[in-house]
Amino acid sequence: MSSIDNSKKLTYKDSGVDIHAGYETVRRIKVHAKSTYGPEVLNDLGSFGGLFAFDQGKFEEPVLVSGTDGVGTKLKIAFLMDKHDTVGLDLVAYCVNDIICHGAKPLFFLDYLAVGKLATDTAEQIVAGIAAGCRKAGCALIGGETAEMPGFYAPGEYDLAGFAVGVVDKSKIIDGSTAEPGDVLVGIGSTGLQSSGFSLVRKALLEKFTVDTFVPEFGRSLGEELLEPTGIYAKQINKLVEKYPIKGIANISGGGLPENLPRSLADGCGVLIKKGSWPVLPVFDLLQREGNIDEDEMYNTFNMGIAMVLVVSGEDVDSVQQDLKKMGEQSFVIGEVVRGEKTVAFAR
Repeated sequence: MSSIDNSKKLTYKDSGVDIHAGYETVRRIKVHAKSTYGPEVLNDLGSFGGLFAFDQGKFEEPVLVSGTDGVGTKLKIAFLMDKHDTVGLDLVAYCVNDIICHGAKPLFFLDYLAVGKLATDTAEQIVAGIAAGCRKAGCALIGGETAEMPGFYAPGEYDLAGFAVGVVDKSKIIDGSTAEPGDVLVGIGSTGLQSSGFSLVRKALLEKFTVDTFVPEFGRSLGEELLEPTGIYAKQINKLVEKYPIKGIANISGGGLPENLPRSLADGCGVLIKKGSWPVLPVFDLLQREGNIDEDEMYNTFNMGIAMVLVVSGEDVDSVQQDLKKMGEQSFVIGEVVRGEKTVAFAR
């Protein structure tokens, strides 16, 4: 005979999913999403889809540009620190910084948050960070999904992914096709590690230090340094492409300069990067020293202090750098386009 007590009715909450916590989360994050809205957003969170009407009159032949990404194992640092208000900025940055490489203006963003058990306060912190990132990028957070998946994630852990859509006139798409030997590479300084290579970061540093370890060269704890949010460069890049014939743009994310720069070049073009032409941030020095990491491995994994690279004509270099400085960004001439295959070579 079965010993199951059939007098107790099984509920969704008994399985680990609290739909009422989900309702409360949506209620609380609406205010953050609304802070990103302009007149183009036609409905509120909670609909089956987000409605966005961009001004097609501003474009002769509008082309939508999309990008998707996640935060990766940088989230492990957020878990250890119990600090969740910055990873949303990383999420927006990694999606938006990709689509602006084609000259697109970001329009809207959607996020996906998956958790084992929904903690409303944590979810609100995450979405507040996403909304802050959207405001920096000039786009609207028009929708998302929060999935509660008991037994799938460890207690207190979650995963985060996002999706961005932008628009550019077809005639103004930046694809590297006009790049030519002699063009100059202008690098925009990064905020730090950004969100790439954190599996190696954790192996190199967290076996020797804790996130609470104070690091004198940072002037703060290791965890605080590692959680420094990725820069968002949408507004800066959009201003530059309106003013200058930018030939190529590369977002220096996973794979560093060697993997990402060739994606911004025309066939028959390579690049020569001059090491020492920009300051390598202290976090990279610490990583290489404490992890005993080869220099080639460092450059093939991390951004090494360069967030984005612009391919510009020599005659525009000074003006582009002056404009970036006015917008609060450090920039450096880091190399040039050369004739050859789509590869990156380094010189000292």
